[in-house]
Amino acid sequence: MKGTPMSVITTEHRKAPSLLTARRKRSGYAASAGLLLAALLTGCAGSAKAGSSALQASGSTTVAPVASDAAEALKSRGLKITVATQGGSAGGISQLGSGQIEVALSSKPLSDEDHKAYPGTDFVPTQIGADAVGIIITKEVADAGVRSLTKEQVKGLFEGKITNWSAVGGPDLKVFVYDKEPGRGTREVLDKFVYGDEKPPAPPQSGNYAVVGGNLETRNKLKSTRGSIAPLSTGFIEGHDDLVAVALEGVTPSIENVASTKYPMTRPLFMITDGKPQGAVKEYIDYVVSAKGQKLLTPHGYLTREQMGM
Repeated sequence: MKGTPMSVITTEHRKAPSLLTARRKRSGYAASAGLLLAALLTGCAGSAKAGSSALQASGSTTVAPVASDAAEALKSRGLKITVATQGGSAGGISQLGSGQIEVALSSKPLSDEDHKAYPGTDFVPTQIGADAVGIIITKEVADAGVRSLTKEQVKGLFEGKITNWSAVGGPDLKVFVYDKEPGRGTREVLDKFVYGDEKPPAPPQSGNYAVVGGNLETRNKLKSTRGSIAPLSTGFIEGHDDLVAVALEGVTPSIENVASTKYPMTRPLFMITDGKPQGAVKEYIDYVVSAKGQKLLTPHGYLTREQMGM
């Protein structure tokens, strides 16, 4: 593989998450380590050199748990796969573009900027499923009356113009915003919902605003801060009754609403390669989109390709 090998970051784990409350009775998933080892790889995709010691996948903390579970399942086939969450979706795309990895994990579509930044890379995305990004608040705030937010209210909250929950029907409690890092797929979904094709403004200069990285960090911050709000995959709050995903414009992130994309913050989940997948990379991705591999999405709260009508 060309380029300097990247450092491996352990993927985040969570307790039996799912997309919706209705899925709570489904079985929890077996946590997978970020570094998954087996026998020697025999082939790679795109510009990666055949015979590399390991296939490397990196990027979105949303896609990583599925990627890890698939890698664990493929150990018996003699594949050695590492899964990392370095820099989120943008980081994975950047690493693929610079030849450091074979598979980028992304919870956002490729942009024109990605193609311009790496003109020598033939980005080929494979959608493995879909997810809902929720606007997550604490149960304390939800119980006080905040169950649905409009686009304008979400905009006001994240721009720091709404600073007390009483302004949107909640308790007399200060708002604390945990926002996602630029380049994270979650943040891009939020920006698309609030601003459309317009460029979002600079973050507010406020002591009640902070930027967080991955999904696990976001959830931990929400749970530890009264009056907090953040964008987060709805699957990550399953089993955490102190956190609530509010409806947006009156639309809840139900299975039906996500599958039909009626819920406005639905997003696709991708595995991206440099060129058409070949060798072990093809075997890896083919497994994820197979009937057996698609079963890995449900315990994490994601919708399968079939549920999305693909």
